[in-house]
Amino acid sequence: MPTLEIEQLLWQNGYRFIAGIDEAGRGPLAGPVVAAAVVFEPGKLIEGVRDSKQLSEKKREALYQVIVNECLAYGIGIVPPEEIDRINIRNATFKAMRKALGAMKQVPDFLLIDGEELPDSLYPQEAIVGGDDKSFTIAAASILAKVTRDRLMREYHLRYPQYHFDQHKGYGTQLHREMILKYGPSPIHRKSFLKKLLGS
Repeated sequence: MPTLEIEQLLWQNGYRFIAGIDEAGRGPLAGPVVAAAVVFEPGKLIEGVRDSKQLSEKKREALYQVIVNECLAYGIGIVPPEEIDRINIRNATFKAMRKALGAMKQVPDFLLIDGEELPDSLYPQEAIVGGDDKSFTIAAASILAKVTRDRLMREYHLRYPQYHFDQHKGYGTQLHREMILKYGPSPIHRKSFLKKLLGS
């Protein structure tokens, strides 16, 4: 279970507004990459918050609401598939993180990021591999990012029902790959991710 151990050390060192940052959607063949940033009051802990991948969709949705209600500030950043194709997924992920930080009402004084450091960050930061398993704040951000992206993919399903985005959320499942081969790519598919599948 993620704890406040990392945050506690930072609070003791004088940092107050610690932003946890995580993303959802680096790997899918379709849809945007979404990042979330969230800041809590020092000492705040919400029961049940963990890496979003370890939670059911229903539990994530419930925790999303609790996090939004009880955090000090949060921000969401979304980068669409055509931009992912243009600047690559790594740069698109960093862009989504910067957008998420820019959308927050509270300016953070330290960043805890899942994975790797944010290049050219304006704030001191620590990148933690597997951070959504270790840091409560990163885990909360992972839930915000995942729920936001899943909601978007359910909306895309209404527009392009033949791909079943409501089921696989754009990830490269067998069903999804079969539908791409049958119908061709949709406007929300990442063309750079489909080269191998489509042989182009």
